[in-house]
Amino acid sequence: MHETTDISTEIIEAVADKKGSRIAVVDLSGIDGASTSSLIICQGRNPSQVSAIADNVRERVLKNRGVKPVNYEGYRNSQWIIIDYGHIMVHVFLPDMREFYSLESLWNDAPIEFLPDID
Repeated sequence: MHETTDISTEIIEAVADKKGSRIAVVDLSGIDGASTSSLIICQGRNPSQVSAIADNVRERVLKNRGVKPVNYEGYRNSQWIIIDYGHIMVHVFLPDMREFYSLESLWNDAPIEFLPDID
């Protein structure tokens, strides 16, 4: 669990570094059948910012924790980029895509922590 916390902290700081907003941390560790133990969801204002946030997450976690993602998808149009660390899934959305897919409501039986935006 300690490694998960460390990587989560790196991810959240990487998102904040690139001015990502509406960060939500969804704890799925108590949910039977969940494919991961945690989701970190955030958004950028435009495709360039979405890509920059995702790049910063990958670079920072690799540099500071030595961990590469298992997989990542979504750079083609940068509307929704998913970074899979196995035990943590990072979702970086454009606002309208985030609203459409509404991942937080899909997991509303899990504890969700909404972090304040850093201005």
